[in-house]
Amino acid sequence: PGKKVLIVYAHQEPKSFNGSLLKIAVEELTKQGCSVGRTINNVLLNFPPASPQNDSSLLPTGHLHNPEAFNYAVETWEAYKRGGLSKDLVEEQKKVQEADLLIFQFPLFWFSMPAILKGWMDRVLVQGFAYDLTKANGGGLLQDKLCLFSFTTGGNQEMYSNEAFCGDIRYVLWPMQHGIMHFCGVKVLEPHICYAPEHVSEEKRKEMLTAWTQRLKTLWKEEPIDCSPDWYFK
Repeated sequence: PGKKVLIVYAHQEPKSFNGSLLKIAVEELTKQGCSVGRTINNVLLNFPPASPQNDSSLLPTGHLHNPEAFNYAVETWEAYKRGGLSKDLVEEQKKVQEADLLIFQFPLFWFSMPAILKGWMDRVLVQGFAYDLTKANGGGLLQDKLCLFSFTTGGNQEMYSNEAFCGDIRYVLWPMQHGIMHFCGVKVLEPHICYAPEHVSEEKRKEMLTAWTQRLKTLWKEEPIDCSPDWYFK
């Protein structure tokens, strides 16, 4: 009770299977007494994946730190330090800062998160807010938070094994869980993966939704994964 959860949801269709997973998470966590905030698809449209030099999130004050040699990481850092990031970006950072748990809900696209979610990551998790490169190992600044990647795949579970075409699903998780969240100091829970919901029976889809509901009931008792290279590649 009293925990704060932010669900970042990246899917265009509310009636999708991802939409059902989102609905269940909101209902179950609210029932537990959690405060549940959401960043949903229409909000993510404000964070497109491209990062041009005239990015409005950097230019509310009308200038770049170094217009002669554009460097997005440097510009976001400088904008953050001077309080020059846009209002909607600062609002997203506030949601992240206040959250005890971050849930990312999305369909797996090309072995990664959808571009619209990556755009949110690129803009929100900037240096100074999420990490500090002047400190060892990136100096993750988002300590004492948990995160969970909940996603659907197009292929079945057998396709994501060491011997199969796609390779172990943990290889896919390395850049998202380790390269982003762990680097920023966030503790990572075991991912929740629904394999190929489009290609299974209605009964199997119901079982998947029930499993998600049951996991949410005991989520706060879970221990984070080790998040070392061994967890992903051993």
